[in-house]
Amino acid sequence: MSPSSKDEVRPWGAFYVLVDQDNTKVKRLVVNPGQRLSLQSHKHRDEHWVIVAGVGEVTLDDETIRVEYGRHIFVKRGTRHRIACTGDSPLEFIEVQTGDAFPEEDIVRFEDDYNRS
Repeated sequence: MSPSSKDEVRPWGAFYVLVDQDNTKVKRLVVNPGQRLSLQSHKHRDEHWVIVAGVGEVTLDDETIRVEYGRHIFVKRGTRHRIACTGDSPLEFIEVQTGDAFPEEDIVRFEDDYNRS
């Protein structure tokens, strides 16, 4: 996938904005082997994840779920969540956001491996 102005490189991998509308946002996220997103929650959006490559683990509050190709995960707003790549190749998933607003600032971080606030 070629870079665009809506691509974002992160310490854990990258994400690519596929759709950005008033009522939804769709992203493709790629998590590198051995990496994970921050433990976070959102106030304004729910997220629907579909794993399209790789293997990993998803944390939803106090539950840990193993994920692989074809698995669907629903992340309700307010739920503490994170995803980690546990395989030797990147974990990729499609994220469909629905809710009131979709800014990157709608992230409340509880733990972060990369010392972001």
